[in-house]
Amino acid sequence: MDFAFDAHTEELRAKLLAFMDEYVYPAEPVAEEQRAQLASPWDTPAVVGELKAEARRQGLWNLFLPDSEYGAGLTNLQYAPLAEITGRSPHLAPTALNCAAPDTGNMEVLYQFGDEQQKKQWLEPLLAGEIRSAFAMTEPEVASSDATNITTLIERDGDDYVITGRKWYISGAMNPDCKIFIVMGKTDPDGADIRCQQSMILVPRDTPGVTVKRAMQVFGYEDHSHGGHAEVVFDHARVPATNLIGEEGGGFAIAQARLGPGRIHHCMRLIGMAERAIELMCQRAVSRVAFGKALAQQGVVHNWIADARVAVEQLRLLVLKTAWMMDTVGNKGAHAEIQAIKIATPRTVVGILDRAIQLHGAGGVSQDFPLAELYASARTLMLADGPDEVHQRSLARRELKKYL
Repeated sequence: MDFAFDAHTEELRAKLLAFMDEYVYPAEPVAEEQRAQLASPWDTPAVVGELKAEARRQGLWNLFLPDSEYGAGLTNLQYAPLAEITGRSPHLAPTALNCAAPDTGNMEVLYQFGDEQQKKQWLEPLLAGEIRSAFAMTEPEVASSDATNITTLIERDGDDYVITGRKWYISGAMNPDCKIFIVMGKTDPDGADIRCQQSMILVPRDTPGVTVKRAMQVFGYEDHSHGGHAEVVFDHARVPATNLIGEEGGGFAIAQARLGPGRIHHCMRLIGMAERAIELMCQRAVSRVAFGKALAQQGVVHNWIADARVAVEQLRLLVLKTAWMMDTVGNKGAHAEIQAIKIATPRTVVGILDRAIQLHGAGGVSQDFPLAELYASARTLMLADGPDEVHQRSLARRELKKYL
């Protein structure tokens, strides 16, 4: 395994670091000021459009998609250090580069499983950054960590499918630019194979019977920058049968294909969040005095910073190894490593952010620093794309098989 960055990656890293310094970090307070003046808090601040135009002009666009026809043609190993950089401003930078969830996962689904008409109608506008999308899987009435529990029905009726169900924490759905949902539901709820009961279907937001009811809060945040996390009701919403993605019964397999890259992308960005937390810790430590000496002279602060640095270096190596394996043996071959980073990265970064908040005192939980919002995002990722315990269960079973 050689994790040295090649010349192309180094070029993109240099360009992206400059883009962050010159455009993204200065835009963070501007975006907040503009949002306060918008007619709806879910509208997109003008500065975001300016960032997207500049990123596209510089060739920092669709970096996540490995296909050179649709994306930047980068491997997972090449994309990892770039995603890490965007994680330093997770509520702005990924969107600016058209590399934000859930759009990235939805674009990957359409690229891998969509037919030509679906790609033309939905993938191309998403790749161009003209629209946003949402992925509707999680439901409030069942334990959605077990996807076979999902109760939303996708019923065939002539040349149409009719969708009935209730979803929540549907990221991006509050954004008025969100034009399309990828909905997971059951086409064969009584099928013998519980992993072949589900299907995925494209449901335009303006379909009669689709109601975006409310924004769900996350630790008190409504997460305007990500387009919210909505509760959505599908009340006999009717769409053409041609909107089905792939085949009936293929939804579970499509979901697994979607979540693998999504999980590692989250972990890549989490490392960037941790790096920003360490940077803020160090700046705070050298600038504040308590009990007659700088915080940087306090032994416990030394421990926090040293432990954070060690942890980040460990996580980065594990994420890079996983990216390398995904590139060389495929997502299935890297399944154990994907589970490992999904377990280790959010919980470790939550710990680093917690120490950074502690070092900042009251400022750490305030709106004057990004730490509280970063903490909420990182803590949520211990649930998103499968809670930690599900991955621990699966990984432990994999280990135990060697001894049974």
